[in-house]
Amino acid sequence: MPTELLFRTDAYLDTAPGVVVGHTPEGGLILDRTVFYATGGGQPGDAGWVSGPDGQRIEIATAVKGEAGAVVLVPAQPQALPAVGSEVTQTLDWMRRHRHMRVHTALHLLSVVIPLPVTGGQIGVEKGRLDFDMPEPPEDIAALEAELNALIARDLPVTEDWISDEELLANPGLVKTMSVMPPTGQGRVRLVRIGLGEGQVDLQPCGGTHVARTAEIGRVSLGKIEKKGRQNRRVSVFLAP
Repeated sequence: MPTELLFRTDAYLDTAPGVVVGHTPEGGLILDRTVFYATGGGQPGDAGWVSGPDGQRIEIATAVKGEAGAVVLVPAQPQALPAVGSEVTQTLDWMRRHRHMRVHTALHLLSVVIPLPVTGGQIGVEKGRLDFDMPEPPEDIAALEAELNALIARDLPVTEDWISDEELLANPGLVKTMSVMPPTGQGRVRLVRIGLGEGQVDLQPCGGTHVARTAEIGRVSLGKIEKKGRQNRRVSVFLAP
């Protein structure tokens, strides 16, 4: 039975009730619904805790994808888990999740100011990075940083839309990432849009969590561009302290 993904309808929801529907052999906890994002697409799984019956508190180190659409909450240390059928309360480490959201949206904008194929990426609490198919490094990193911060400062809305698998196949230009294809086979694919109407600056498939408006990212800086192979170059984005 797939876990209901509460973050899909509200990325700002940081606590919610749930019912235990299973345990994994490795000691993971499966709820019927969750606010925890499971590791995927370069975004780490969420951390936090689950409050069980009789005041029991289970620290959650991360969340991963399980079988049949389940999200598995991984305890920070082995311990007894609430029984199947128990009602619990789940709570995110909100500061960590929100920084992931800021970094993730910033990376979407980075792919706008550097309009080259993306070969990989990773999201962290302090920074994120994209790897580009970039034979030659950009001449003016400061100009790219200024352009990126100008987009952020426009306070553009970040919204979502859905298209069918067939529509995605008919519009391959929507896919910027060469290394990871959007998940298909479910009948529809989620798109993340930055800006609306004539003010739209980006539209691409993505299953991750994002801020509601770009100004929420805050000012960012670009790190030194690293060469990773013959044509791949890594560009890192740092959140302001």
